[in-house]
Amino acid sequence: MQVTVAYLAVLLIWSTTPLAIVWSSETIDPTMAVLLRMLIAVILGFFIILISRIELPWHKQAVKLYAYSALGIFGGMSFSYLAAGYLSSGILSLSFGLAPVFSAVLARRILAEPKISIVRKLSMLLSLVGLALVCSDKFSLEGNSIYGLVFILTAVFLFSLSGVLVKSISLAIHPLSTTVGALIVSLPLFIINWLLLDGSLDMSDWQVRSVWSTIYLGIFGSLIGFFAYFFVLQKLTPSTVALITLVTPVIALYLGSVLNNEVISNKILLGAFLIILGLAIYHWGELLMKKLVDKG
Repeated sequence: MQVTVAYLAVLLIWSTTPLAIVWSSETIDPTMAVLLRMLIAVILGFFIILISRIELPWHKQAVKLYAYSALGIFGGMSFSYLAAGYLSSGILSLSFGLAPVFSAVLARRILAEPKISIVRKLSMLLSLVGLALVCSDKFSLEGNSIYGLVFILTAVFLFSLSGVLVKSISLAIHPLSTTVGALIVSLPLFIINWLLLDGSLDMSDWQVRSVWSTIYLGIFGSLIGFFAYFFVLQKLTPSTVALITLVTPVIALYLGSVLNNEVISNKILLGAFLIILGLAIYHWGELLMKKLVDKG
């Protein structure tokens, strides 16, 4: 799989995930929905590994890799679901836009990555301003929303930390093995989470859209999405991979407008433009400046 294809796959899958989560949770309890999602991914992934004869190692270094990966899967997902009870989807999207910042700082500390340039800092700030515009109509910190803010920032931190820690492991392993291994490690945590927060299994109210959304999240949102994510994580820096989270809120809001009758305002369009501009500067700004200096 080429890095570009995998990167685009992560981008598209993560963009459709928010709406799929909303639909899956309409008639299925959220803790059960996410548990079913993980079960589908684990069973299908393990089956693919068996028929493809891909090695799934369980030595000390491999388990460490799975644990680091599971940190982002369980930690990021669980705290995001907790935050959703307090904050709007706009705030959730805006908060995950901080992932590149978290990842860059953590990678600088843990992986000793080169110092972040001024150009890239400004580009990230520009994208965050765009995200702020996209989400500003839904921004609210009333009542107990402060708890939600703590939850979502914890989710973003764990997601970012997971990516950096995974990058710190020098292990030649198939990305699908990393995905399935991480899902297996995180599955008991999701089971405990369901038992503590719900523990019931009433399927009488389940509707078709919720069921199909859960299946989609299990196959694409978890298995294929995480496989592509771990693949690009092996090839790119964590801070670059985390930039995906700057684009997905915009696409997710657009899909919500088309498929869920949500309104896209001029402020959202302006925010989307700033996000894309920020990403372009992040990837090509330094190269463009170098060419201009060389010509001068």
